[in-house]
Amino acid sequence: MRPEVALPVLLPLLSGAISLLFWRSRPMQRFTAVAGNLALLVVALWLFTSVHQDGYVTIQMGGWEAPYGITLVADMLSAVMIVLTAMIGLALAIYSLASTGSDHEKFGYYPLMHLLLAGVAGAFLTGDIFNLYVWFEVMLVASFALLILGGEKAQMEGAIKYVTLNLLASVIFLTAIGLLYGMVGTLNMADIALRLHAAEHQGMVEVLAVMFMVAFGIKAAAFPLFFWLPASYHTPPVAVSALFAGLLTKVGVYSLFRVFTLMFDETMDYTQDLLIWGAALTMVTGVLGAAAQYEFRRILSFHIVSQIGYMILGLALYTPLAIAGGVFAVMHNIVVKTNLFLISGITRHLQGTYQLKKMGGLYKERPWLAVAFFLSAFSLAGIPPLSGFFAKFVIVRAGIEAEAYVVTGIALAVGFMTLYSMVKIWNEVFWKALPEDNLVPERETVVGDDGRMVKPSLWLMTLPVGVLAAMSLLIGVFAEPLMVVMNTIGDQLMNPQGYIDAVLGSNVDVIEALIEAPASEETSP
Repeated sequence: MRPEVALPVLLPLLSGAISLLFWRSRPMQRFTAVAGNLALLVVALWLFTSVHQDGYVTIQMGGWEAPYGITLVADMLSAVMIVLTAMIGLALAIYSLASTGSDHEKFGYYPLMHLLLAGVAGAFLTGDIFNLYVWFEVMLVASFALLILGGEKAQMEGAIKYVTLNLLASVIFLTAIGLLYGMVGTLNMADIALRLHAAEHQGMVEVLAVMFMVAFGIKAAAFPLFFWLPASYHTPPVAVSALFAGLLTKVGVYSLFRVFTLMFDETMDYTQDLLIWGAALTMVTGVLGAAAQYEFRRILSFHIVSQIGYMILGLALYTPLAIAGGVFAVMHNIVVKTNLFLISGITRHLQGTYQLKKMGGLYKERPWLAVAFFLSAFSLAGIPPLSGFFAKFVIVRAGIEAEAYVVTGIALAVGFMTLYSMVKIWNEVFWKALPEDNLVPERETVVGDDGRMVKPSLWLMTLPVGVLAAMSLLIGVFAEPLMVVMNTIGDQLMNPQGYIDAVLGSNVDVIEALIEAPASEETSP
């Protein structure tokens, strides 16, 4: 038994159940949120240590051997993503203590947060393609409920666009799973990989690859069906926006990495161009959308789209170095993007708005906040020695080595456009003087997400912001040892036989014999 594989899913579910039991006790729900996510972080580090030592860690749920039961499996990619999930969950639990209004807490904010984290962890750890669909639906239900929490008109409008496009992705995903099962007769991803490699009708395999690409592309907010994200992510409470920005789209990216390196690796000759130009258009449309905005969270929302393009480009180039760079971009973006949304929440608490034109003066008034924004924003733009520089550097280097000069040039140009957006926020929010029509009468009060003035608890909001800003700096400073981990991930993804052997164990030879048997019978006299 390897309980460290199952605990990242079970702990958030347990925390959510405890929160429901104490529905009427806000202090107990708050305590459970922090304690539960702290326990999740401890378990995530335990899992990472196990994977670092053993390479792969698996558990067969219900005692059913693969491929007949549901397998939970952690490789280095899964382990890193679980650690990041736990860190973001803990940061947001602490931040929510000060930022989330009582009206939202009364209607299930904390149980829904735990349910969402369980869905994210389940998606990262499952070795079953249908189980991956189930965890996507868990995330969709929890995220939709969080998105409409409060019932404001803007939230409802954003939620309709959000759920419509995500339901379309779910329909495509489920249809692809049905066709895939009809073709290979199994749902275990390692088993699917073996059977697809031996499939006679490779044209059908390519069709399925495109269907999965579209479904996960929508979930990841890739071009062309990305517009649900900037239409919705700026509407809920800021802690919810930060949770979505940090984790939700990354599950879609993770799924693309997983299925195209494990199941559809032999279709890359057909799908590589689609991925490359999809990545390029995602980068361009996202950054151009951000350049046109003057609302803090809408700018950040469009930049989620833009940065997803870099991650997909890492997969599309399909070399160990490019894969490592793409995963580095995922890791860096989870930290930085979450922090930028949290910073936007603090600026709104201090000045009562997200509109850049109505803000200003925070460089002198809150220099610590200016430093945190500087580290996160310029990391997103790829300024050395911050984390974003090394992520982009590795992807650009991989692009040059692959002789993909056009898309590499686009990636560099998008980096400069990202810098433009970050400088715009810096000038409007921090550098220029506060406009006279926004002289908040009580500067030491803050505005809650429900619009009410509440007592200041800025230290609770500052703590996670400071830690995440420092992480962005440290990721850049310690890029070399982190790249060792990223290279390990790249090697594991580009050589999926280790994953297949870890999941199927001694059944690998039996399954391979069964796959080869029909072919040998057809050729026998």
